[in-house]
Amino acid sequence: MFQESYMRKVIVGVGVAAVIALLAYTHYALTQSRYLTHAPVSISVTGKGEVFAKPDIAQFSFSVNAKEADAATAQSKSADAVNAIMSYLKEKGIEEKDVKTSSYNLNPRLEYPQVVCTVGYCPPSEPKIVGYEVTQSIEVKVRKTGDIGMLVSGVGERGATNISGPSFTIDDDSILTAEARAKAIADAKEKGEKLAKDLGVKIVRMTGYWEDQGGYPMYNMAGGDSMKVNSFESQSVPDMPTGENTITSNVNISYEVR
Repeated sequence: MFQESYMRKVIVGVGVAAVIALLAYTHYALTQSRYLTHAPVSISVTGKGEVFAKPDIAQFSFSVNAKEADAATAQSKSADAVNAIMSYLKEKGIEEKDVKTSSYNLNPRLEYPQVVCTVGYCPPSEPKIVGYEVTQSIEVKVRKTGDIGMLVSGVGERGATNISGPSFTIDDDSILTAEARAKAIADAKEKGEKLAKDLGVKIVRMTGYWEDQGGYPMYNMAGGDSMKVNSFESQSVPDMPTGENTITSNVNISYEVR
């Protein structure tokens, strides 16, 4: 009798515990469902803006090379040629701040004499210094882009070699960059509104903004020429059109929708 009563109590206790556990699980599931249902939904769109502008800066570089039997004479000859070119650039309106030496090298010129090879063996030859070579490389910034052809020809006629360029850029592109960014944001907003309409939702607020810092300004040479020549003889001034540069901005905007 006592044992039957005890078993009934155990069964009732287990049943009550099971009901409590079921109710607790149901409450947890409903709570999680509520959170999932009310979690904010977002969309993300990208925008691109481009601004085109005519370059106002041209840049080119050149080298002066001198070879002589001794280092002092080579340096003196190089200095004479560089000074003549600097005087020419100054005469043509190029300011000192726009001319920069990018490298200066003084190296011995070595010659390896021929050696007589014995059967199966050629002894190494000892290099002999036969002179010295000086190379100075210079970069020039030209603010009157229409003068670039004349200047390239002028420095070539005065002993410059390895003339490279020109590259056409914009000196201060901050205003153009801001304009490109504004276009990119407007493009992203328009895309966001259209996407929300297509999805049948409404934009609540902006939740994120990302800007491609490395994507602008990008300079695309639209018609600008580039050239590399080793030396100049007397010749006609080359025509070097500048074309247009493209400043690009890319943005990404996220919106909460409902």
